[in-house]
Amino acid sequence: MIRRSEIRKDFIVDRYVVISPRRGLRPKQLPRPIIEGQHSTTKQACVFCPHNIDGVKPLAHVGPIQKHWKIKVIKNIFPAVSLDNPRAYGVQEVVIETPDHAKQLDALPTGHVARLFEVYAERTWAISKNRKIEYILIFKNSGGNAGASIEHSHSQLFATNFIPPQLLHRSERAREHTLRTRHCAYCDMIAWEEKSPRLVYRDRVVSIFCPYASENNYEIWMLPRRHIDNITVMNRQERYAF
Repeated sequence: MIRRSEIRKDFIVDRYVVISPRRGLRPKQLPRPIIEGQHSTTKQACVFCPHNIDGVKPLAHVGPIQKHWKIKVIKNIFPAVSLDNPRAYGVQEVVIETPDHAKQLDALPTGHVARLFEVYAERTWAISKNRKIEYILIFKNSGGNAGASIEHSHSQLFATNFIPPQLLHRSERAREHTLRTRHCAYCDMIAWEEKSPRLVYRDRVVSIFCPYASENNYEIWMLPRRHIDNITVMNRQERYAF
């Protein structure tokens, strides 16, 4: 039975969303957007394939610098922010997740993905040494509709000298929750969601759930069950669990 719509408040911040299950049944006359084909770009033309990237000096790498590398981090040559631009100060790096043009993230071995998390942590730690940097985001666009311009599997690190207001507000509300209850807001959220029908998966290390006040369709959160606050302090077991 399809439930009626609900207005839900975010667990931490003053943000409300409307959850409307019935809207999924509304008629659709427009065709679905075309999804980019997995092999629409040839290896020869791909700027992230080994024959085109081996001459670029990496910021970090797994395996040899040139032939037979596994993961490479390079500067974004079309950055939105840079250290030499005071009006848009920051760092933007590209993480080439595999030398294999045909493989996407979901096809990589677990150990390879865990090593990718290690690289994220290494670069996060390096970027954070710059005292002007206040905020570091690790993100991945998947497909053209999400904003990806190159199909070779990659992700990015984006760092700025300010914290986005909505995240600063969330951090302040989380701190208020801790002062009021003497509990971590996210630890409480995990305990609450693990008892809910929105729980997707959990084990001793990680908890995965659809948040109560989801902002996007199919939104899923993955959180370490251990009380840690950033990727640089994740241990090997947590990287593999993720």
